[in-house]
Amino acid sequence: MTEGTTSAAEGADTLTRLEQEGEIAADYLEGLLDIADLDGDIDMDVEADRAAVSIISDAGGRDLQKLVGRDGEVLEALQELTRLAVHRETGDRSRLMLDIAGYRAKKRAELSELGAKAAAEVKSTGEPVKLKPMSPFERKVVHDVVKSAGLRSESEGEEPQRFVVVLPA
Repeated sequence: MTEGTTSAAEGADTLTRLEQEGEIAADYLEGLLDIADLDGDIDMDVEADRAAVSIISDAGGRDLQKLVGRDGEVLEALQELTRLAVHRETGDRSRLMLDIAGYRAKKRAELSELGAKAAAEVKSTGEPVKLKPMSPFERKVVHDVVKSAGLRSESEGEEPQRFVVVLPA
C-alpha cells in the first residue's frame, strides 16, 4: 500500500468515526428535546476534524434560548453531557461542538471581530493587549484570529478567569 492510500483510508475512517459521533449526539439530544418538550431540528456536520451538531428551530428559537442559558452556560453544560454520552457509546473522548439556535455562530463572529481589533491595536502600539476572561471555546476563536493576523497570543489565569493576551509577533 502506498503512503497516499493509507492517508486516504485514515481520513475516511476519521470521517466515519466523526459521523458516528454526530449520530450518537443527535439521538441523545433528540431525547433531551423530547423530555423538555421543546421543538428543534438537529443538523449534523463535520468541521475542522470534529463533529458539529446544531439544534435549530423554525419558530425563531425562543424556546431553545432556555438551552443556551445566560452567556451560553447551559449550552456548555449540554455540550459536556453530549460528549459524555458519545464517550459512553464509543469509549473514545469526543471533541464534539454543539450549537443551539445559532448562539455559537453569532458568538464566533463577535469574537472574530474582537480578536481582529485587539490584533490591530497590538500592531499599531506594539504593546500587549489583555482581553476579558473567556470560555475555552471563546479563547480558541480569538487565538485563531490572532494567529491569522500574524501575531502571537497566550492564555493566562485560572478558570473561570482565564483570558487571552495578544502579543506582538
